[in-house]
Amino acid sequence: MDKKQPEVSILLCGHVDSGKTTITHLLTGKWTDTHSEELKRGITIRLGYADADIYKDNKTLTTNKTKTLVRKISLVDAPGHETLMATMLSGSAIVDGAILVIAANETCPQPQTKEHLMALEIMGLKNIILVQNKIDLVDEAQAVKNYKEIQAFIKGTIAEKSPIIPLSAQHQANVEYLLEAIEKNIKTPKRDLKKDPILLIARSFDINKPNTEIEKLKGGVIGGSLKQGKLKIGDKLEIKPGRKIEKQGKVSYEPIKTEIVSIQTGSEQVKELIPGGNAAILTTLDPSFVKADSLTGNIAGLENKLPETYEKFKLKVHLLERSVGTKEEIKVEPIKKLEPLMINVNAATTVGVVTEVHKDVADIILKIPVSCDKKEKLTISRRYGTRWHLIGLAEIV
Repeated sequence: MDKKQPEVSILLCGHVDSGKTTITHLLTGKWTDTHSEELKRGITIRLGYADADIYKDNKTLTTNKTKTLVRKISLVDAPGHETLMATMLSGSAIVDGAILVIAANETCPQPQTKEHLMALEIMGLKNIILVQNKIDLVDEAQAVKNYKEIQAFIKGTIAEKSPIIPLSAQHQANVEYLLEAIEKNIKTPKRDLKKDPILLIARSFDINKPNTEIEKLKGGVIGGSLKQGKLKIGDKLEIKPGRKIEKQGKVSYEPIKTEIVSIQTGSEQVKELIPGGNAAILTTLDPSFVKADSLTGNIAGLENKLPETYEKFKLKVHLLERSVGTKEEIKVEPIKKLEPLMINVNAATTVGVVTEVHKDVADIILKIPVSCDKKEKLTISRRYGTRWHLIGLAEIV
């Protein structure tokens, strides 16, 4: 394993303002809320990424640099706000484990705590750690009461046997126990590096400053997580679905071809990228192609080696009994013809309209096409009022 690269990606999720971004900063030294609107509102809007080094100091695990580097990990900070569930679902597709953060000074579960755990369960993410954060804001009796609420909340779920770590991220209390839980519960999986590489694109951006001279311009950057295989500098890439093309009133999507110029994971430049963390890849793309995360949800890989692009789906649907994330859980009604649904697959989010329904199979036309393997799990959300809430799982038939 390349010690310069993270071995696993871990999703931090939970209700809004439970302390996920503060925990990320505690472990990595980096604030992931860099988007101006995030700083203004104090919540995470986009997926944030930061790498952490875990060291061993005698028998104690720490993030302070000592002689023995145990492992590099990559943290994906997902939004907790209910209107941003799609971003969290996108994050759950590119990780190996999850830390579900619960605030000790609030009743458990909060609506999004419940929705995020359900999303982890639907995505089949079993390596979960519960963090009872903000224990510095409550007395001992309140902390015990909240701990028991967490135990009751996870009973009968995918997280029933997961560890619960009391923590004060603000005061850096119990960090070593969280690191121990990560090492014990979120192991590095075996990777098949011979598979065709698939990069799930979660960010894309232009690194050139305004008024840069043309001959000094650098190509566009795509960021995300390598799902399988490996990529190296000089590889010819294809990006799908690609660019939106409008001609004579018709909209289509055209795959983009480019080449890898450099690869950065955390602060390290590497020649070859393997699965496990998040990376920024400098390409030869025209910078206009990548502005404002315009390629988010696309996939990248070697030319002619990527999965199919779908403009419509025939889906076999598995609905939950009740919707999750609403204050009052609502019984999930069968899918209806002509209703809009939000669909998440890999790092892509799209909306589709149901054209036909036959028992548990629905035909859906997508507003934005997605590229994915036929065996991928898709999640389905329905709009209640002005917000989307998770209602089930689907597979392509």
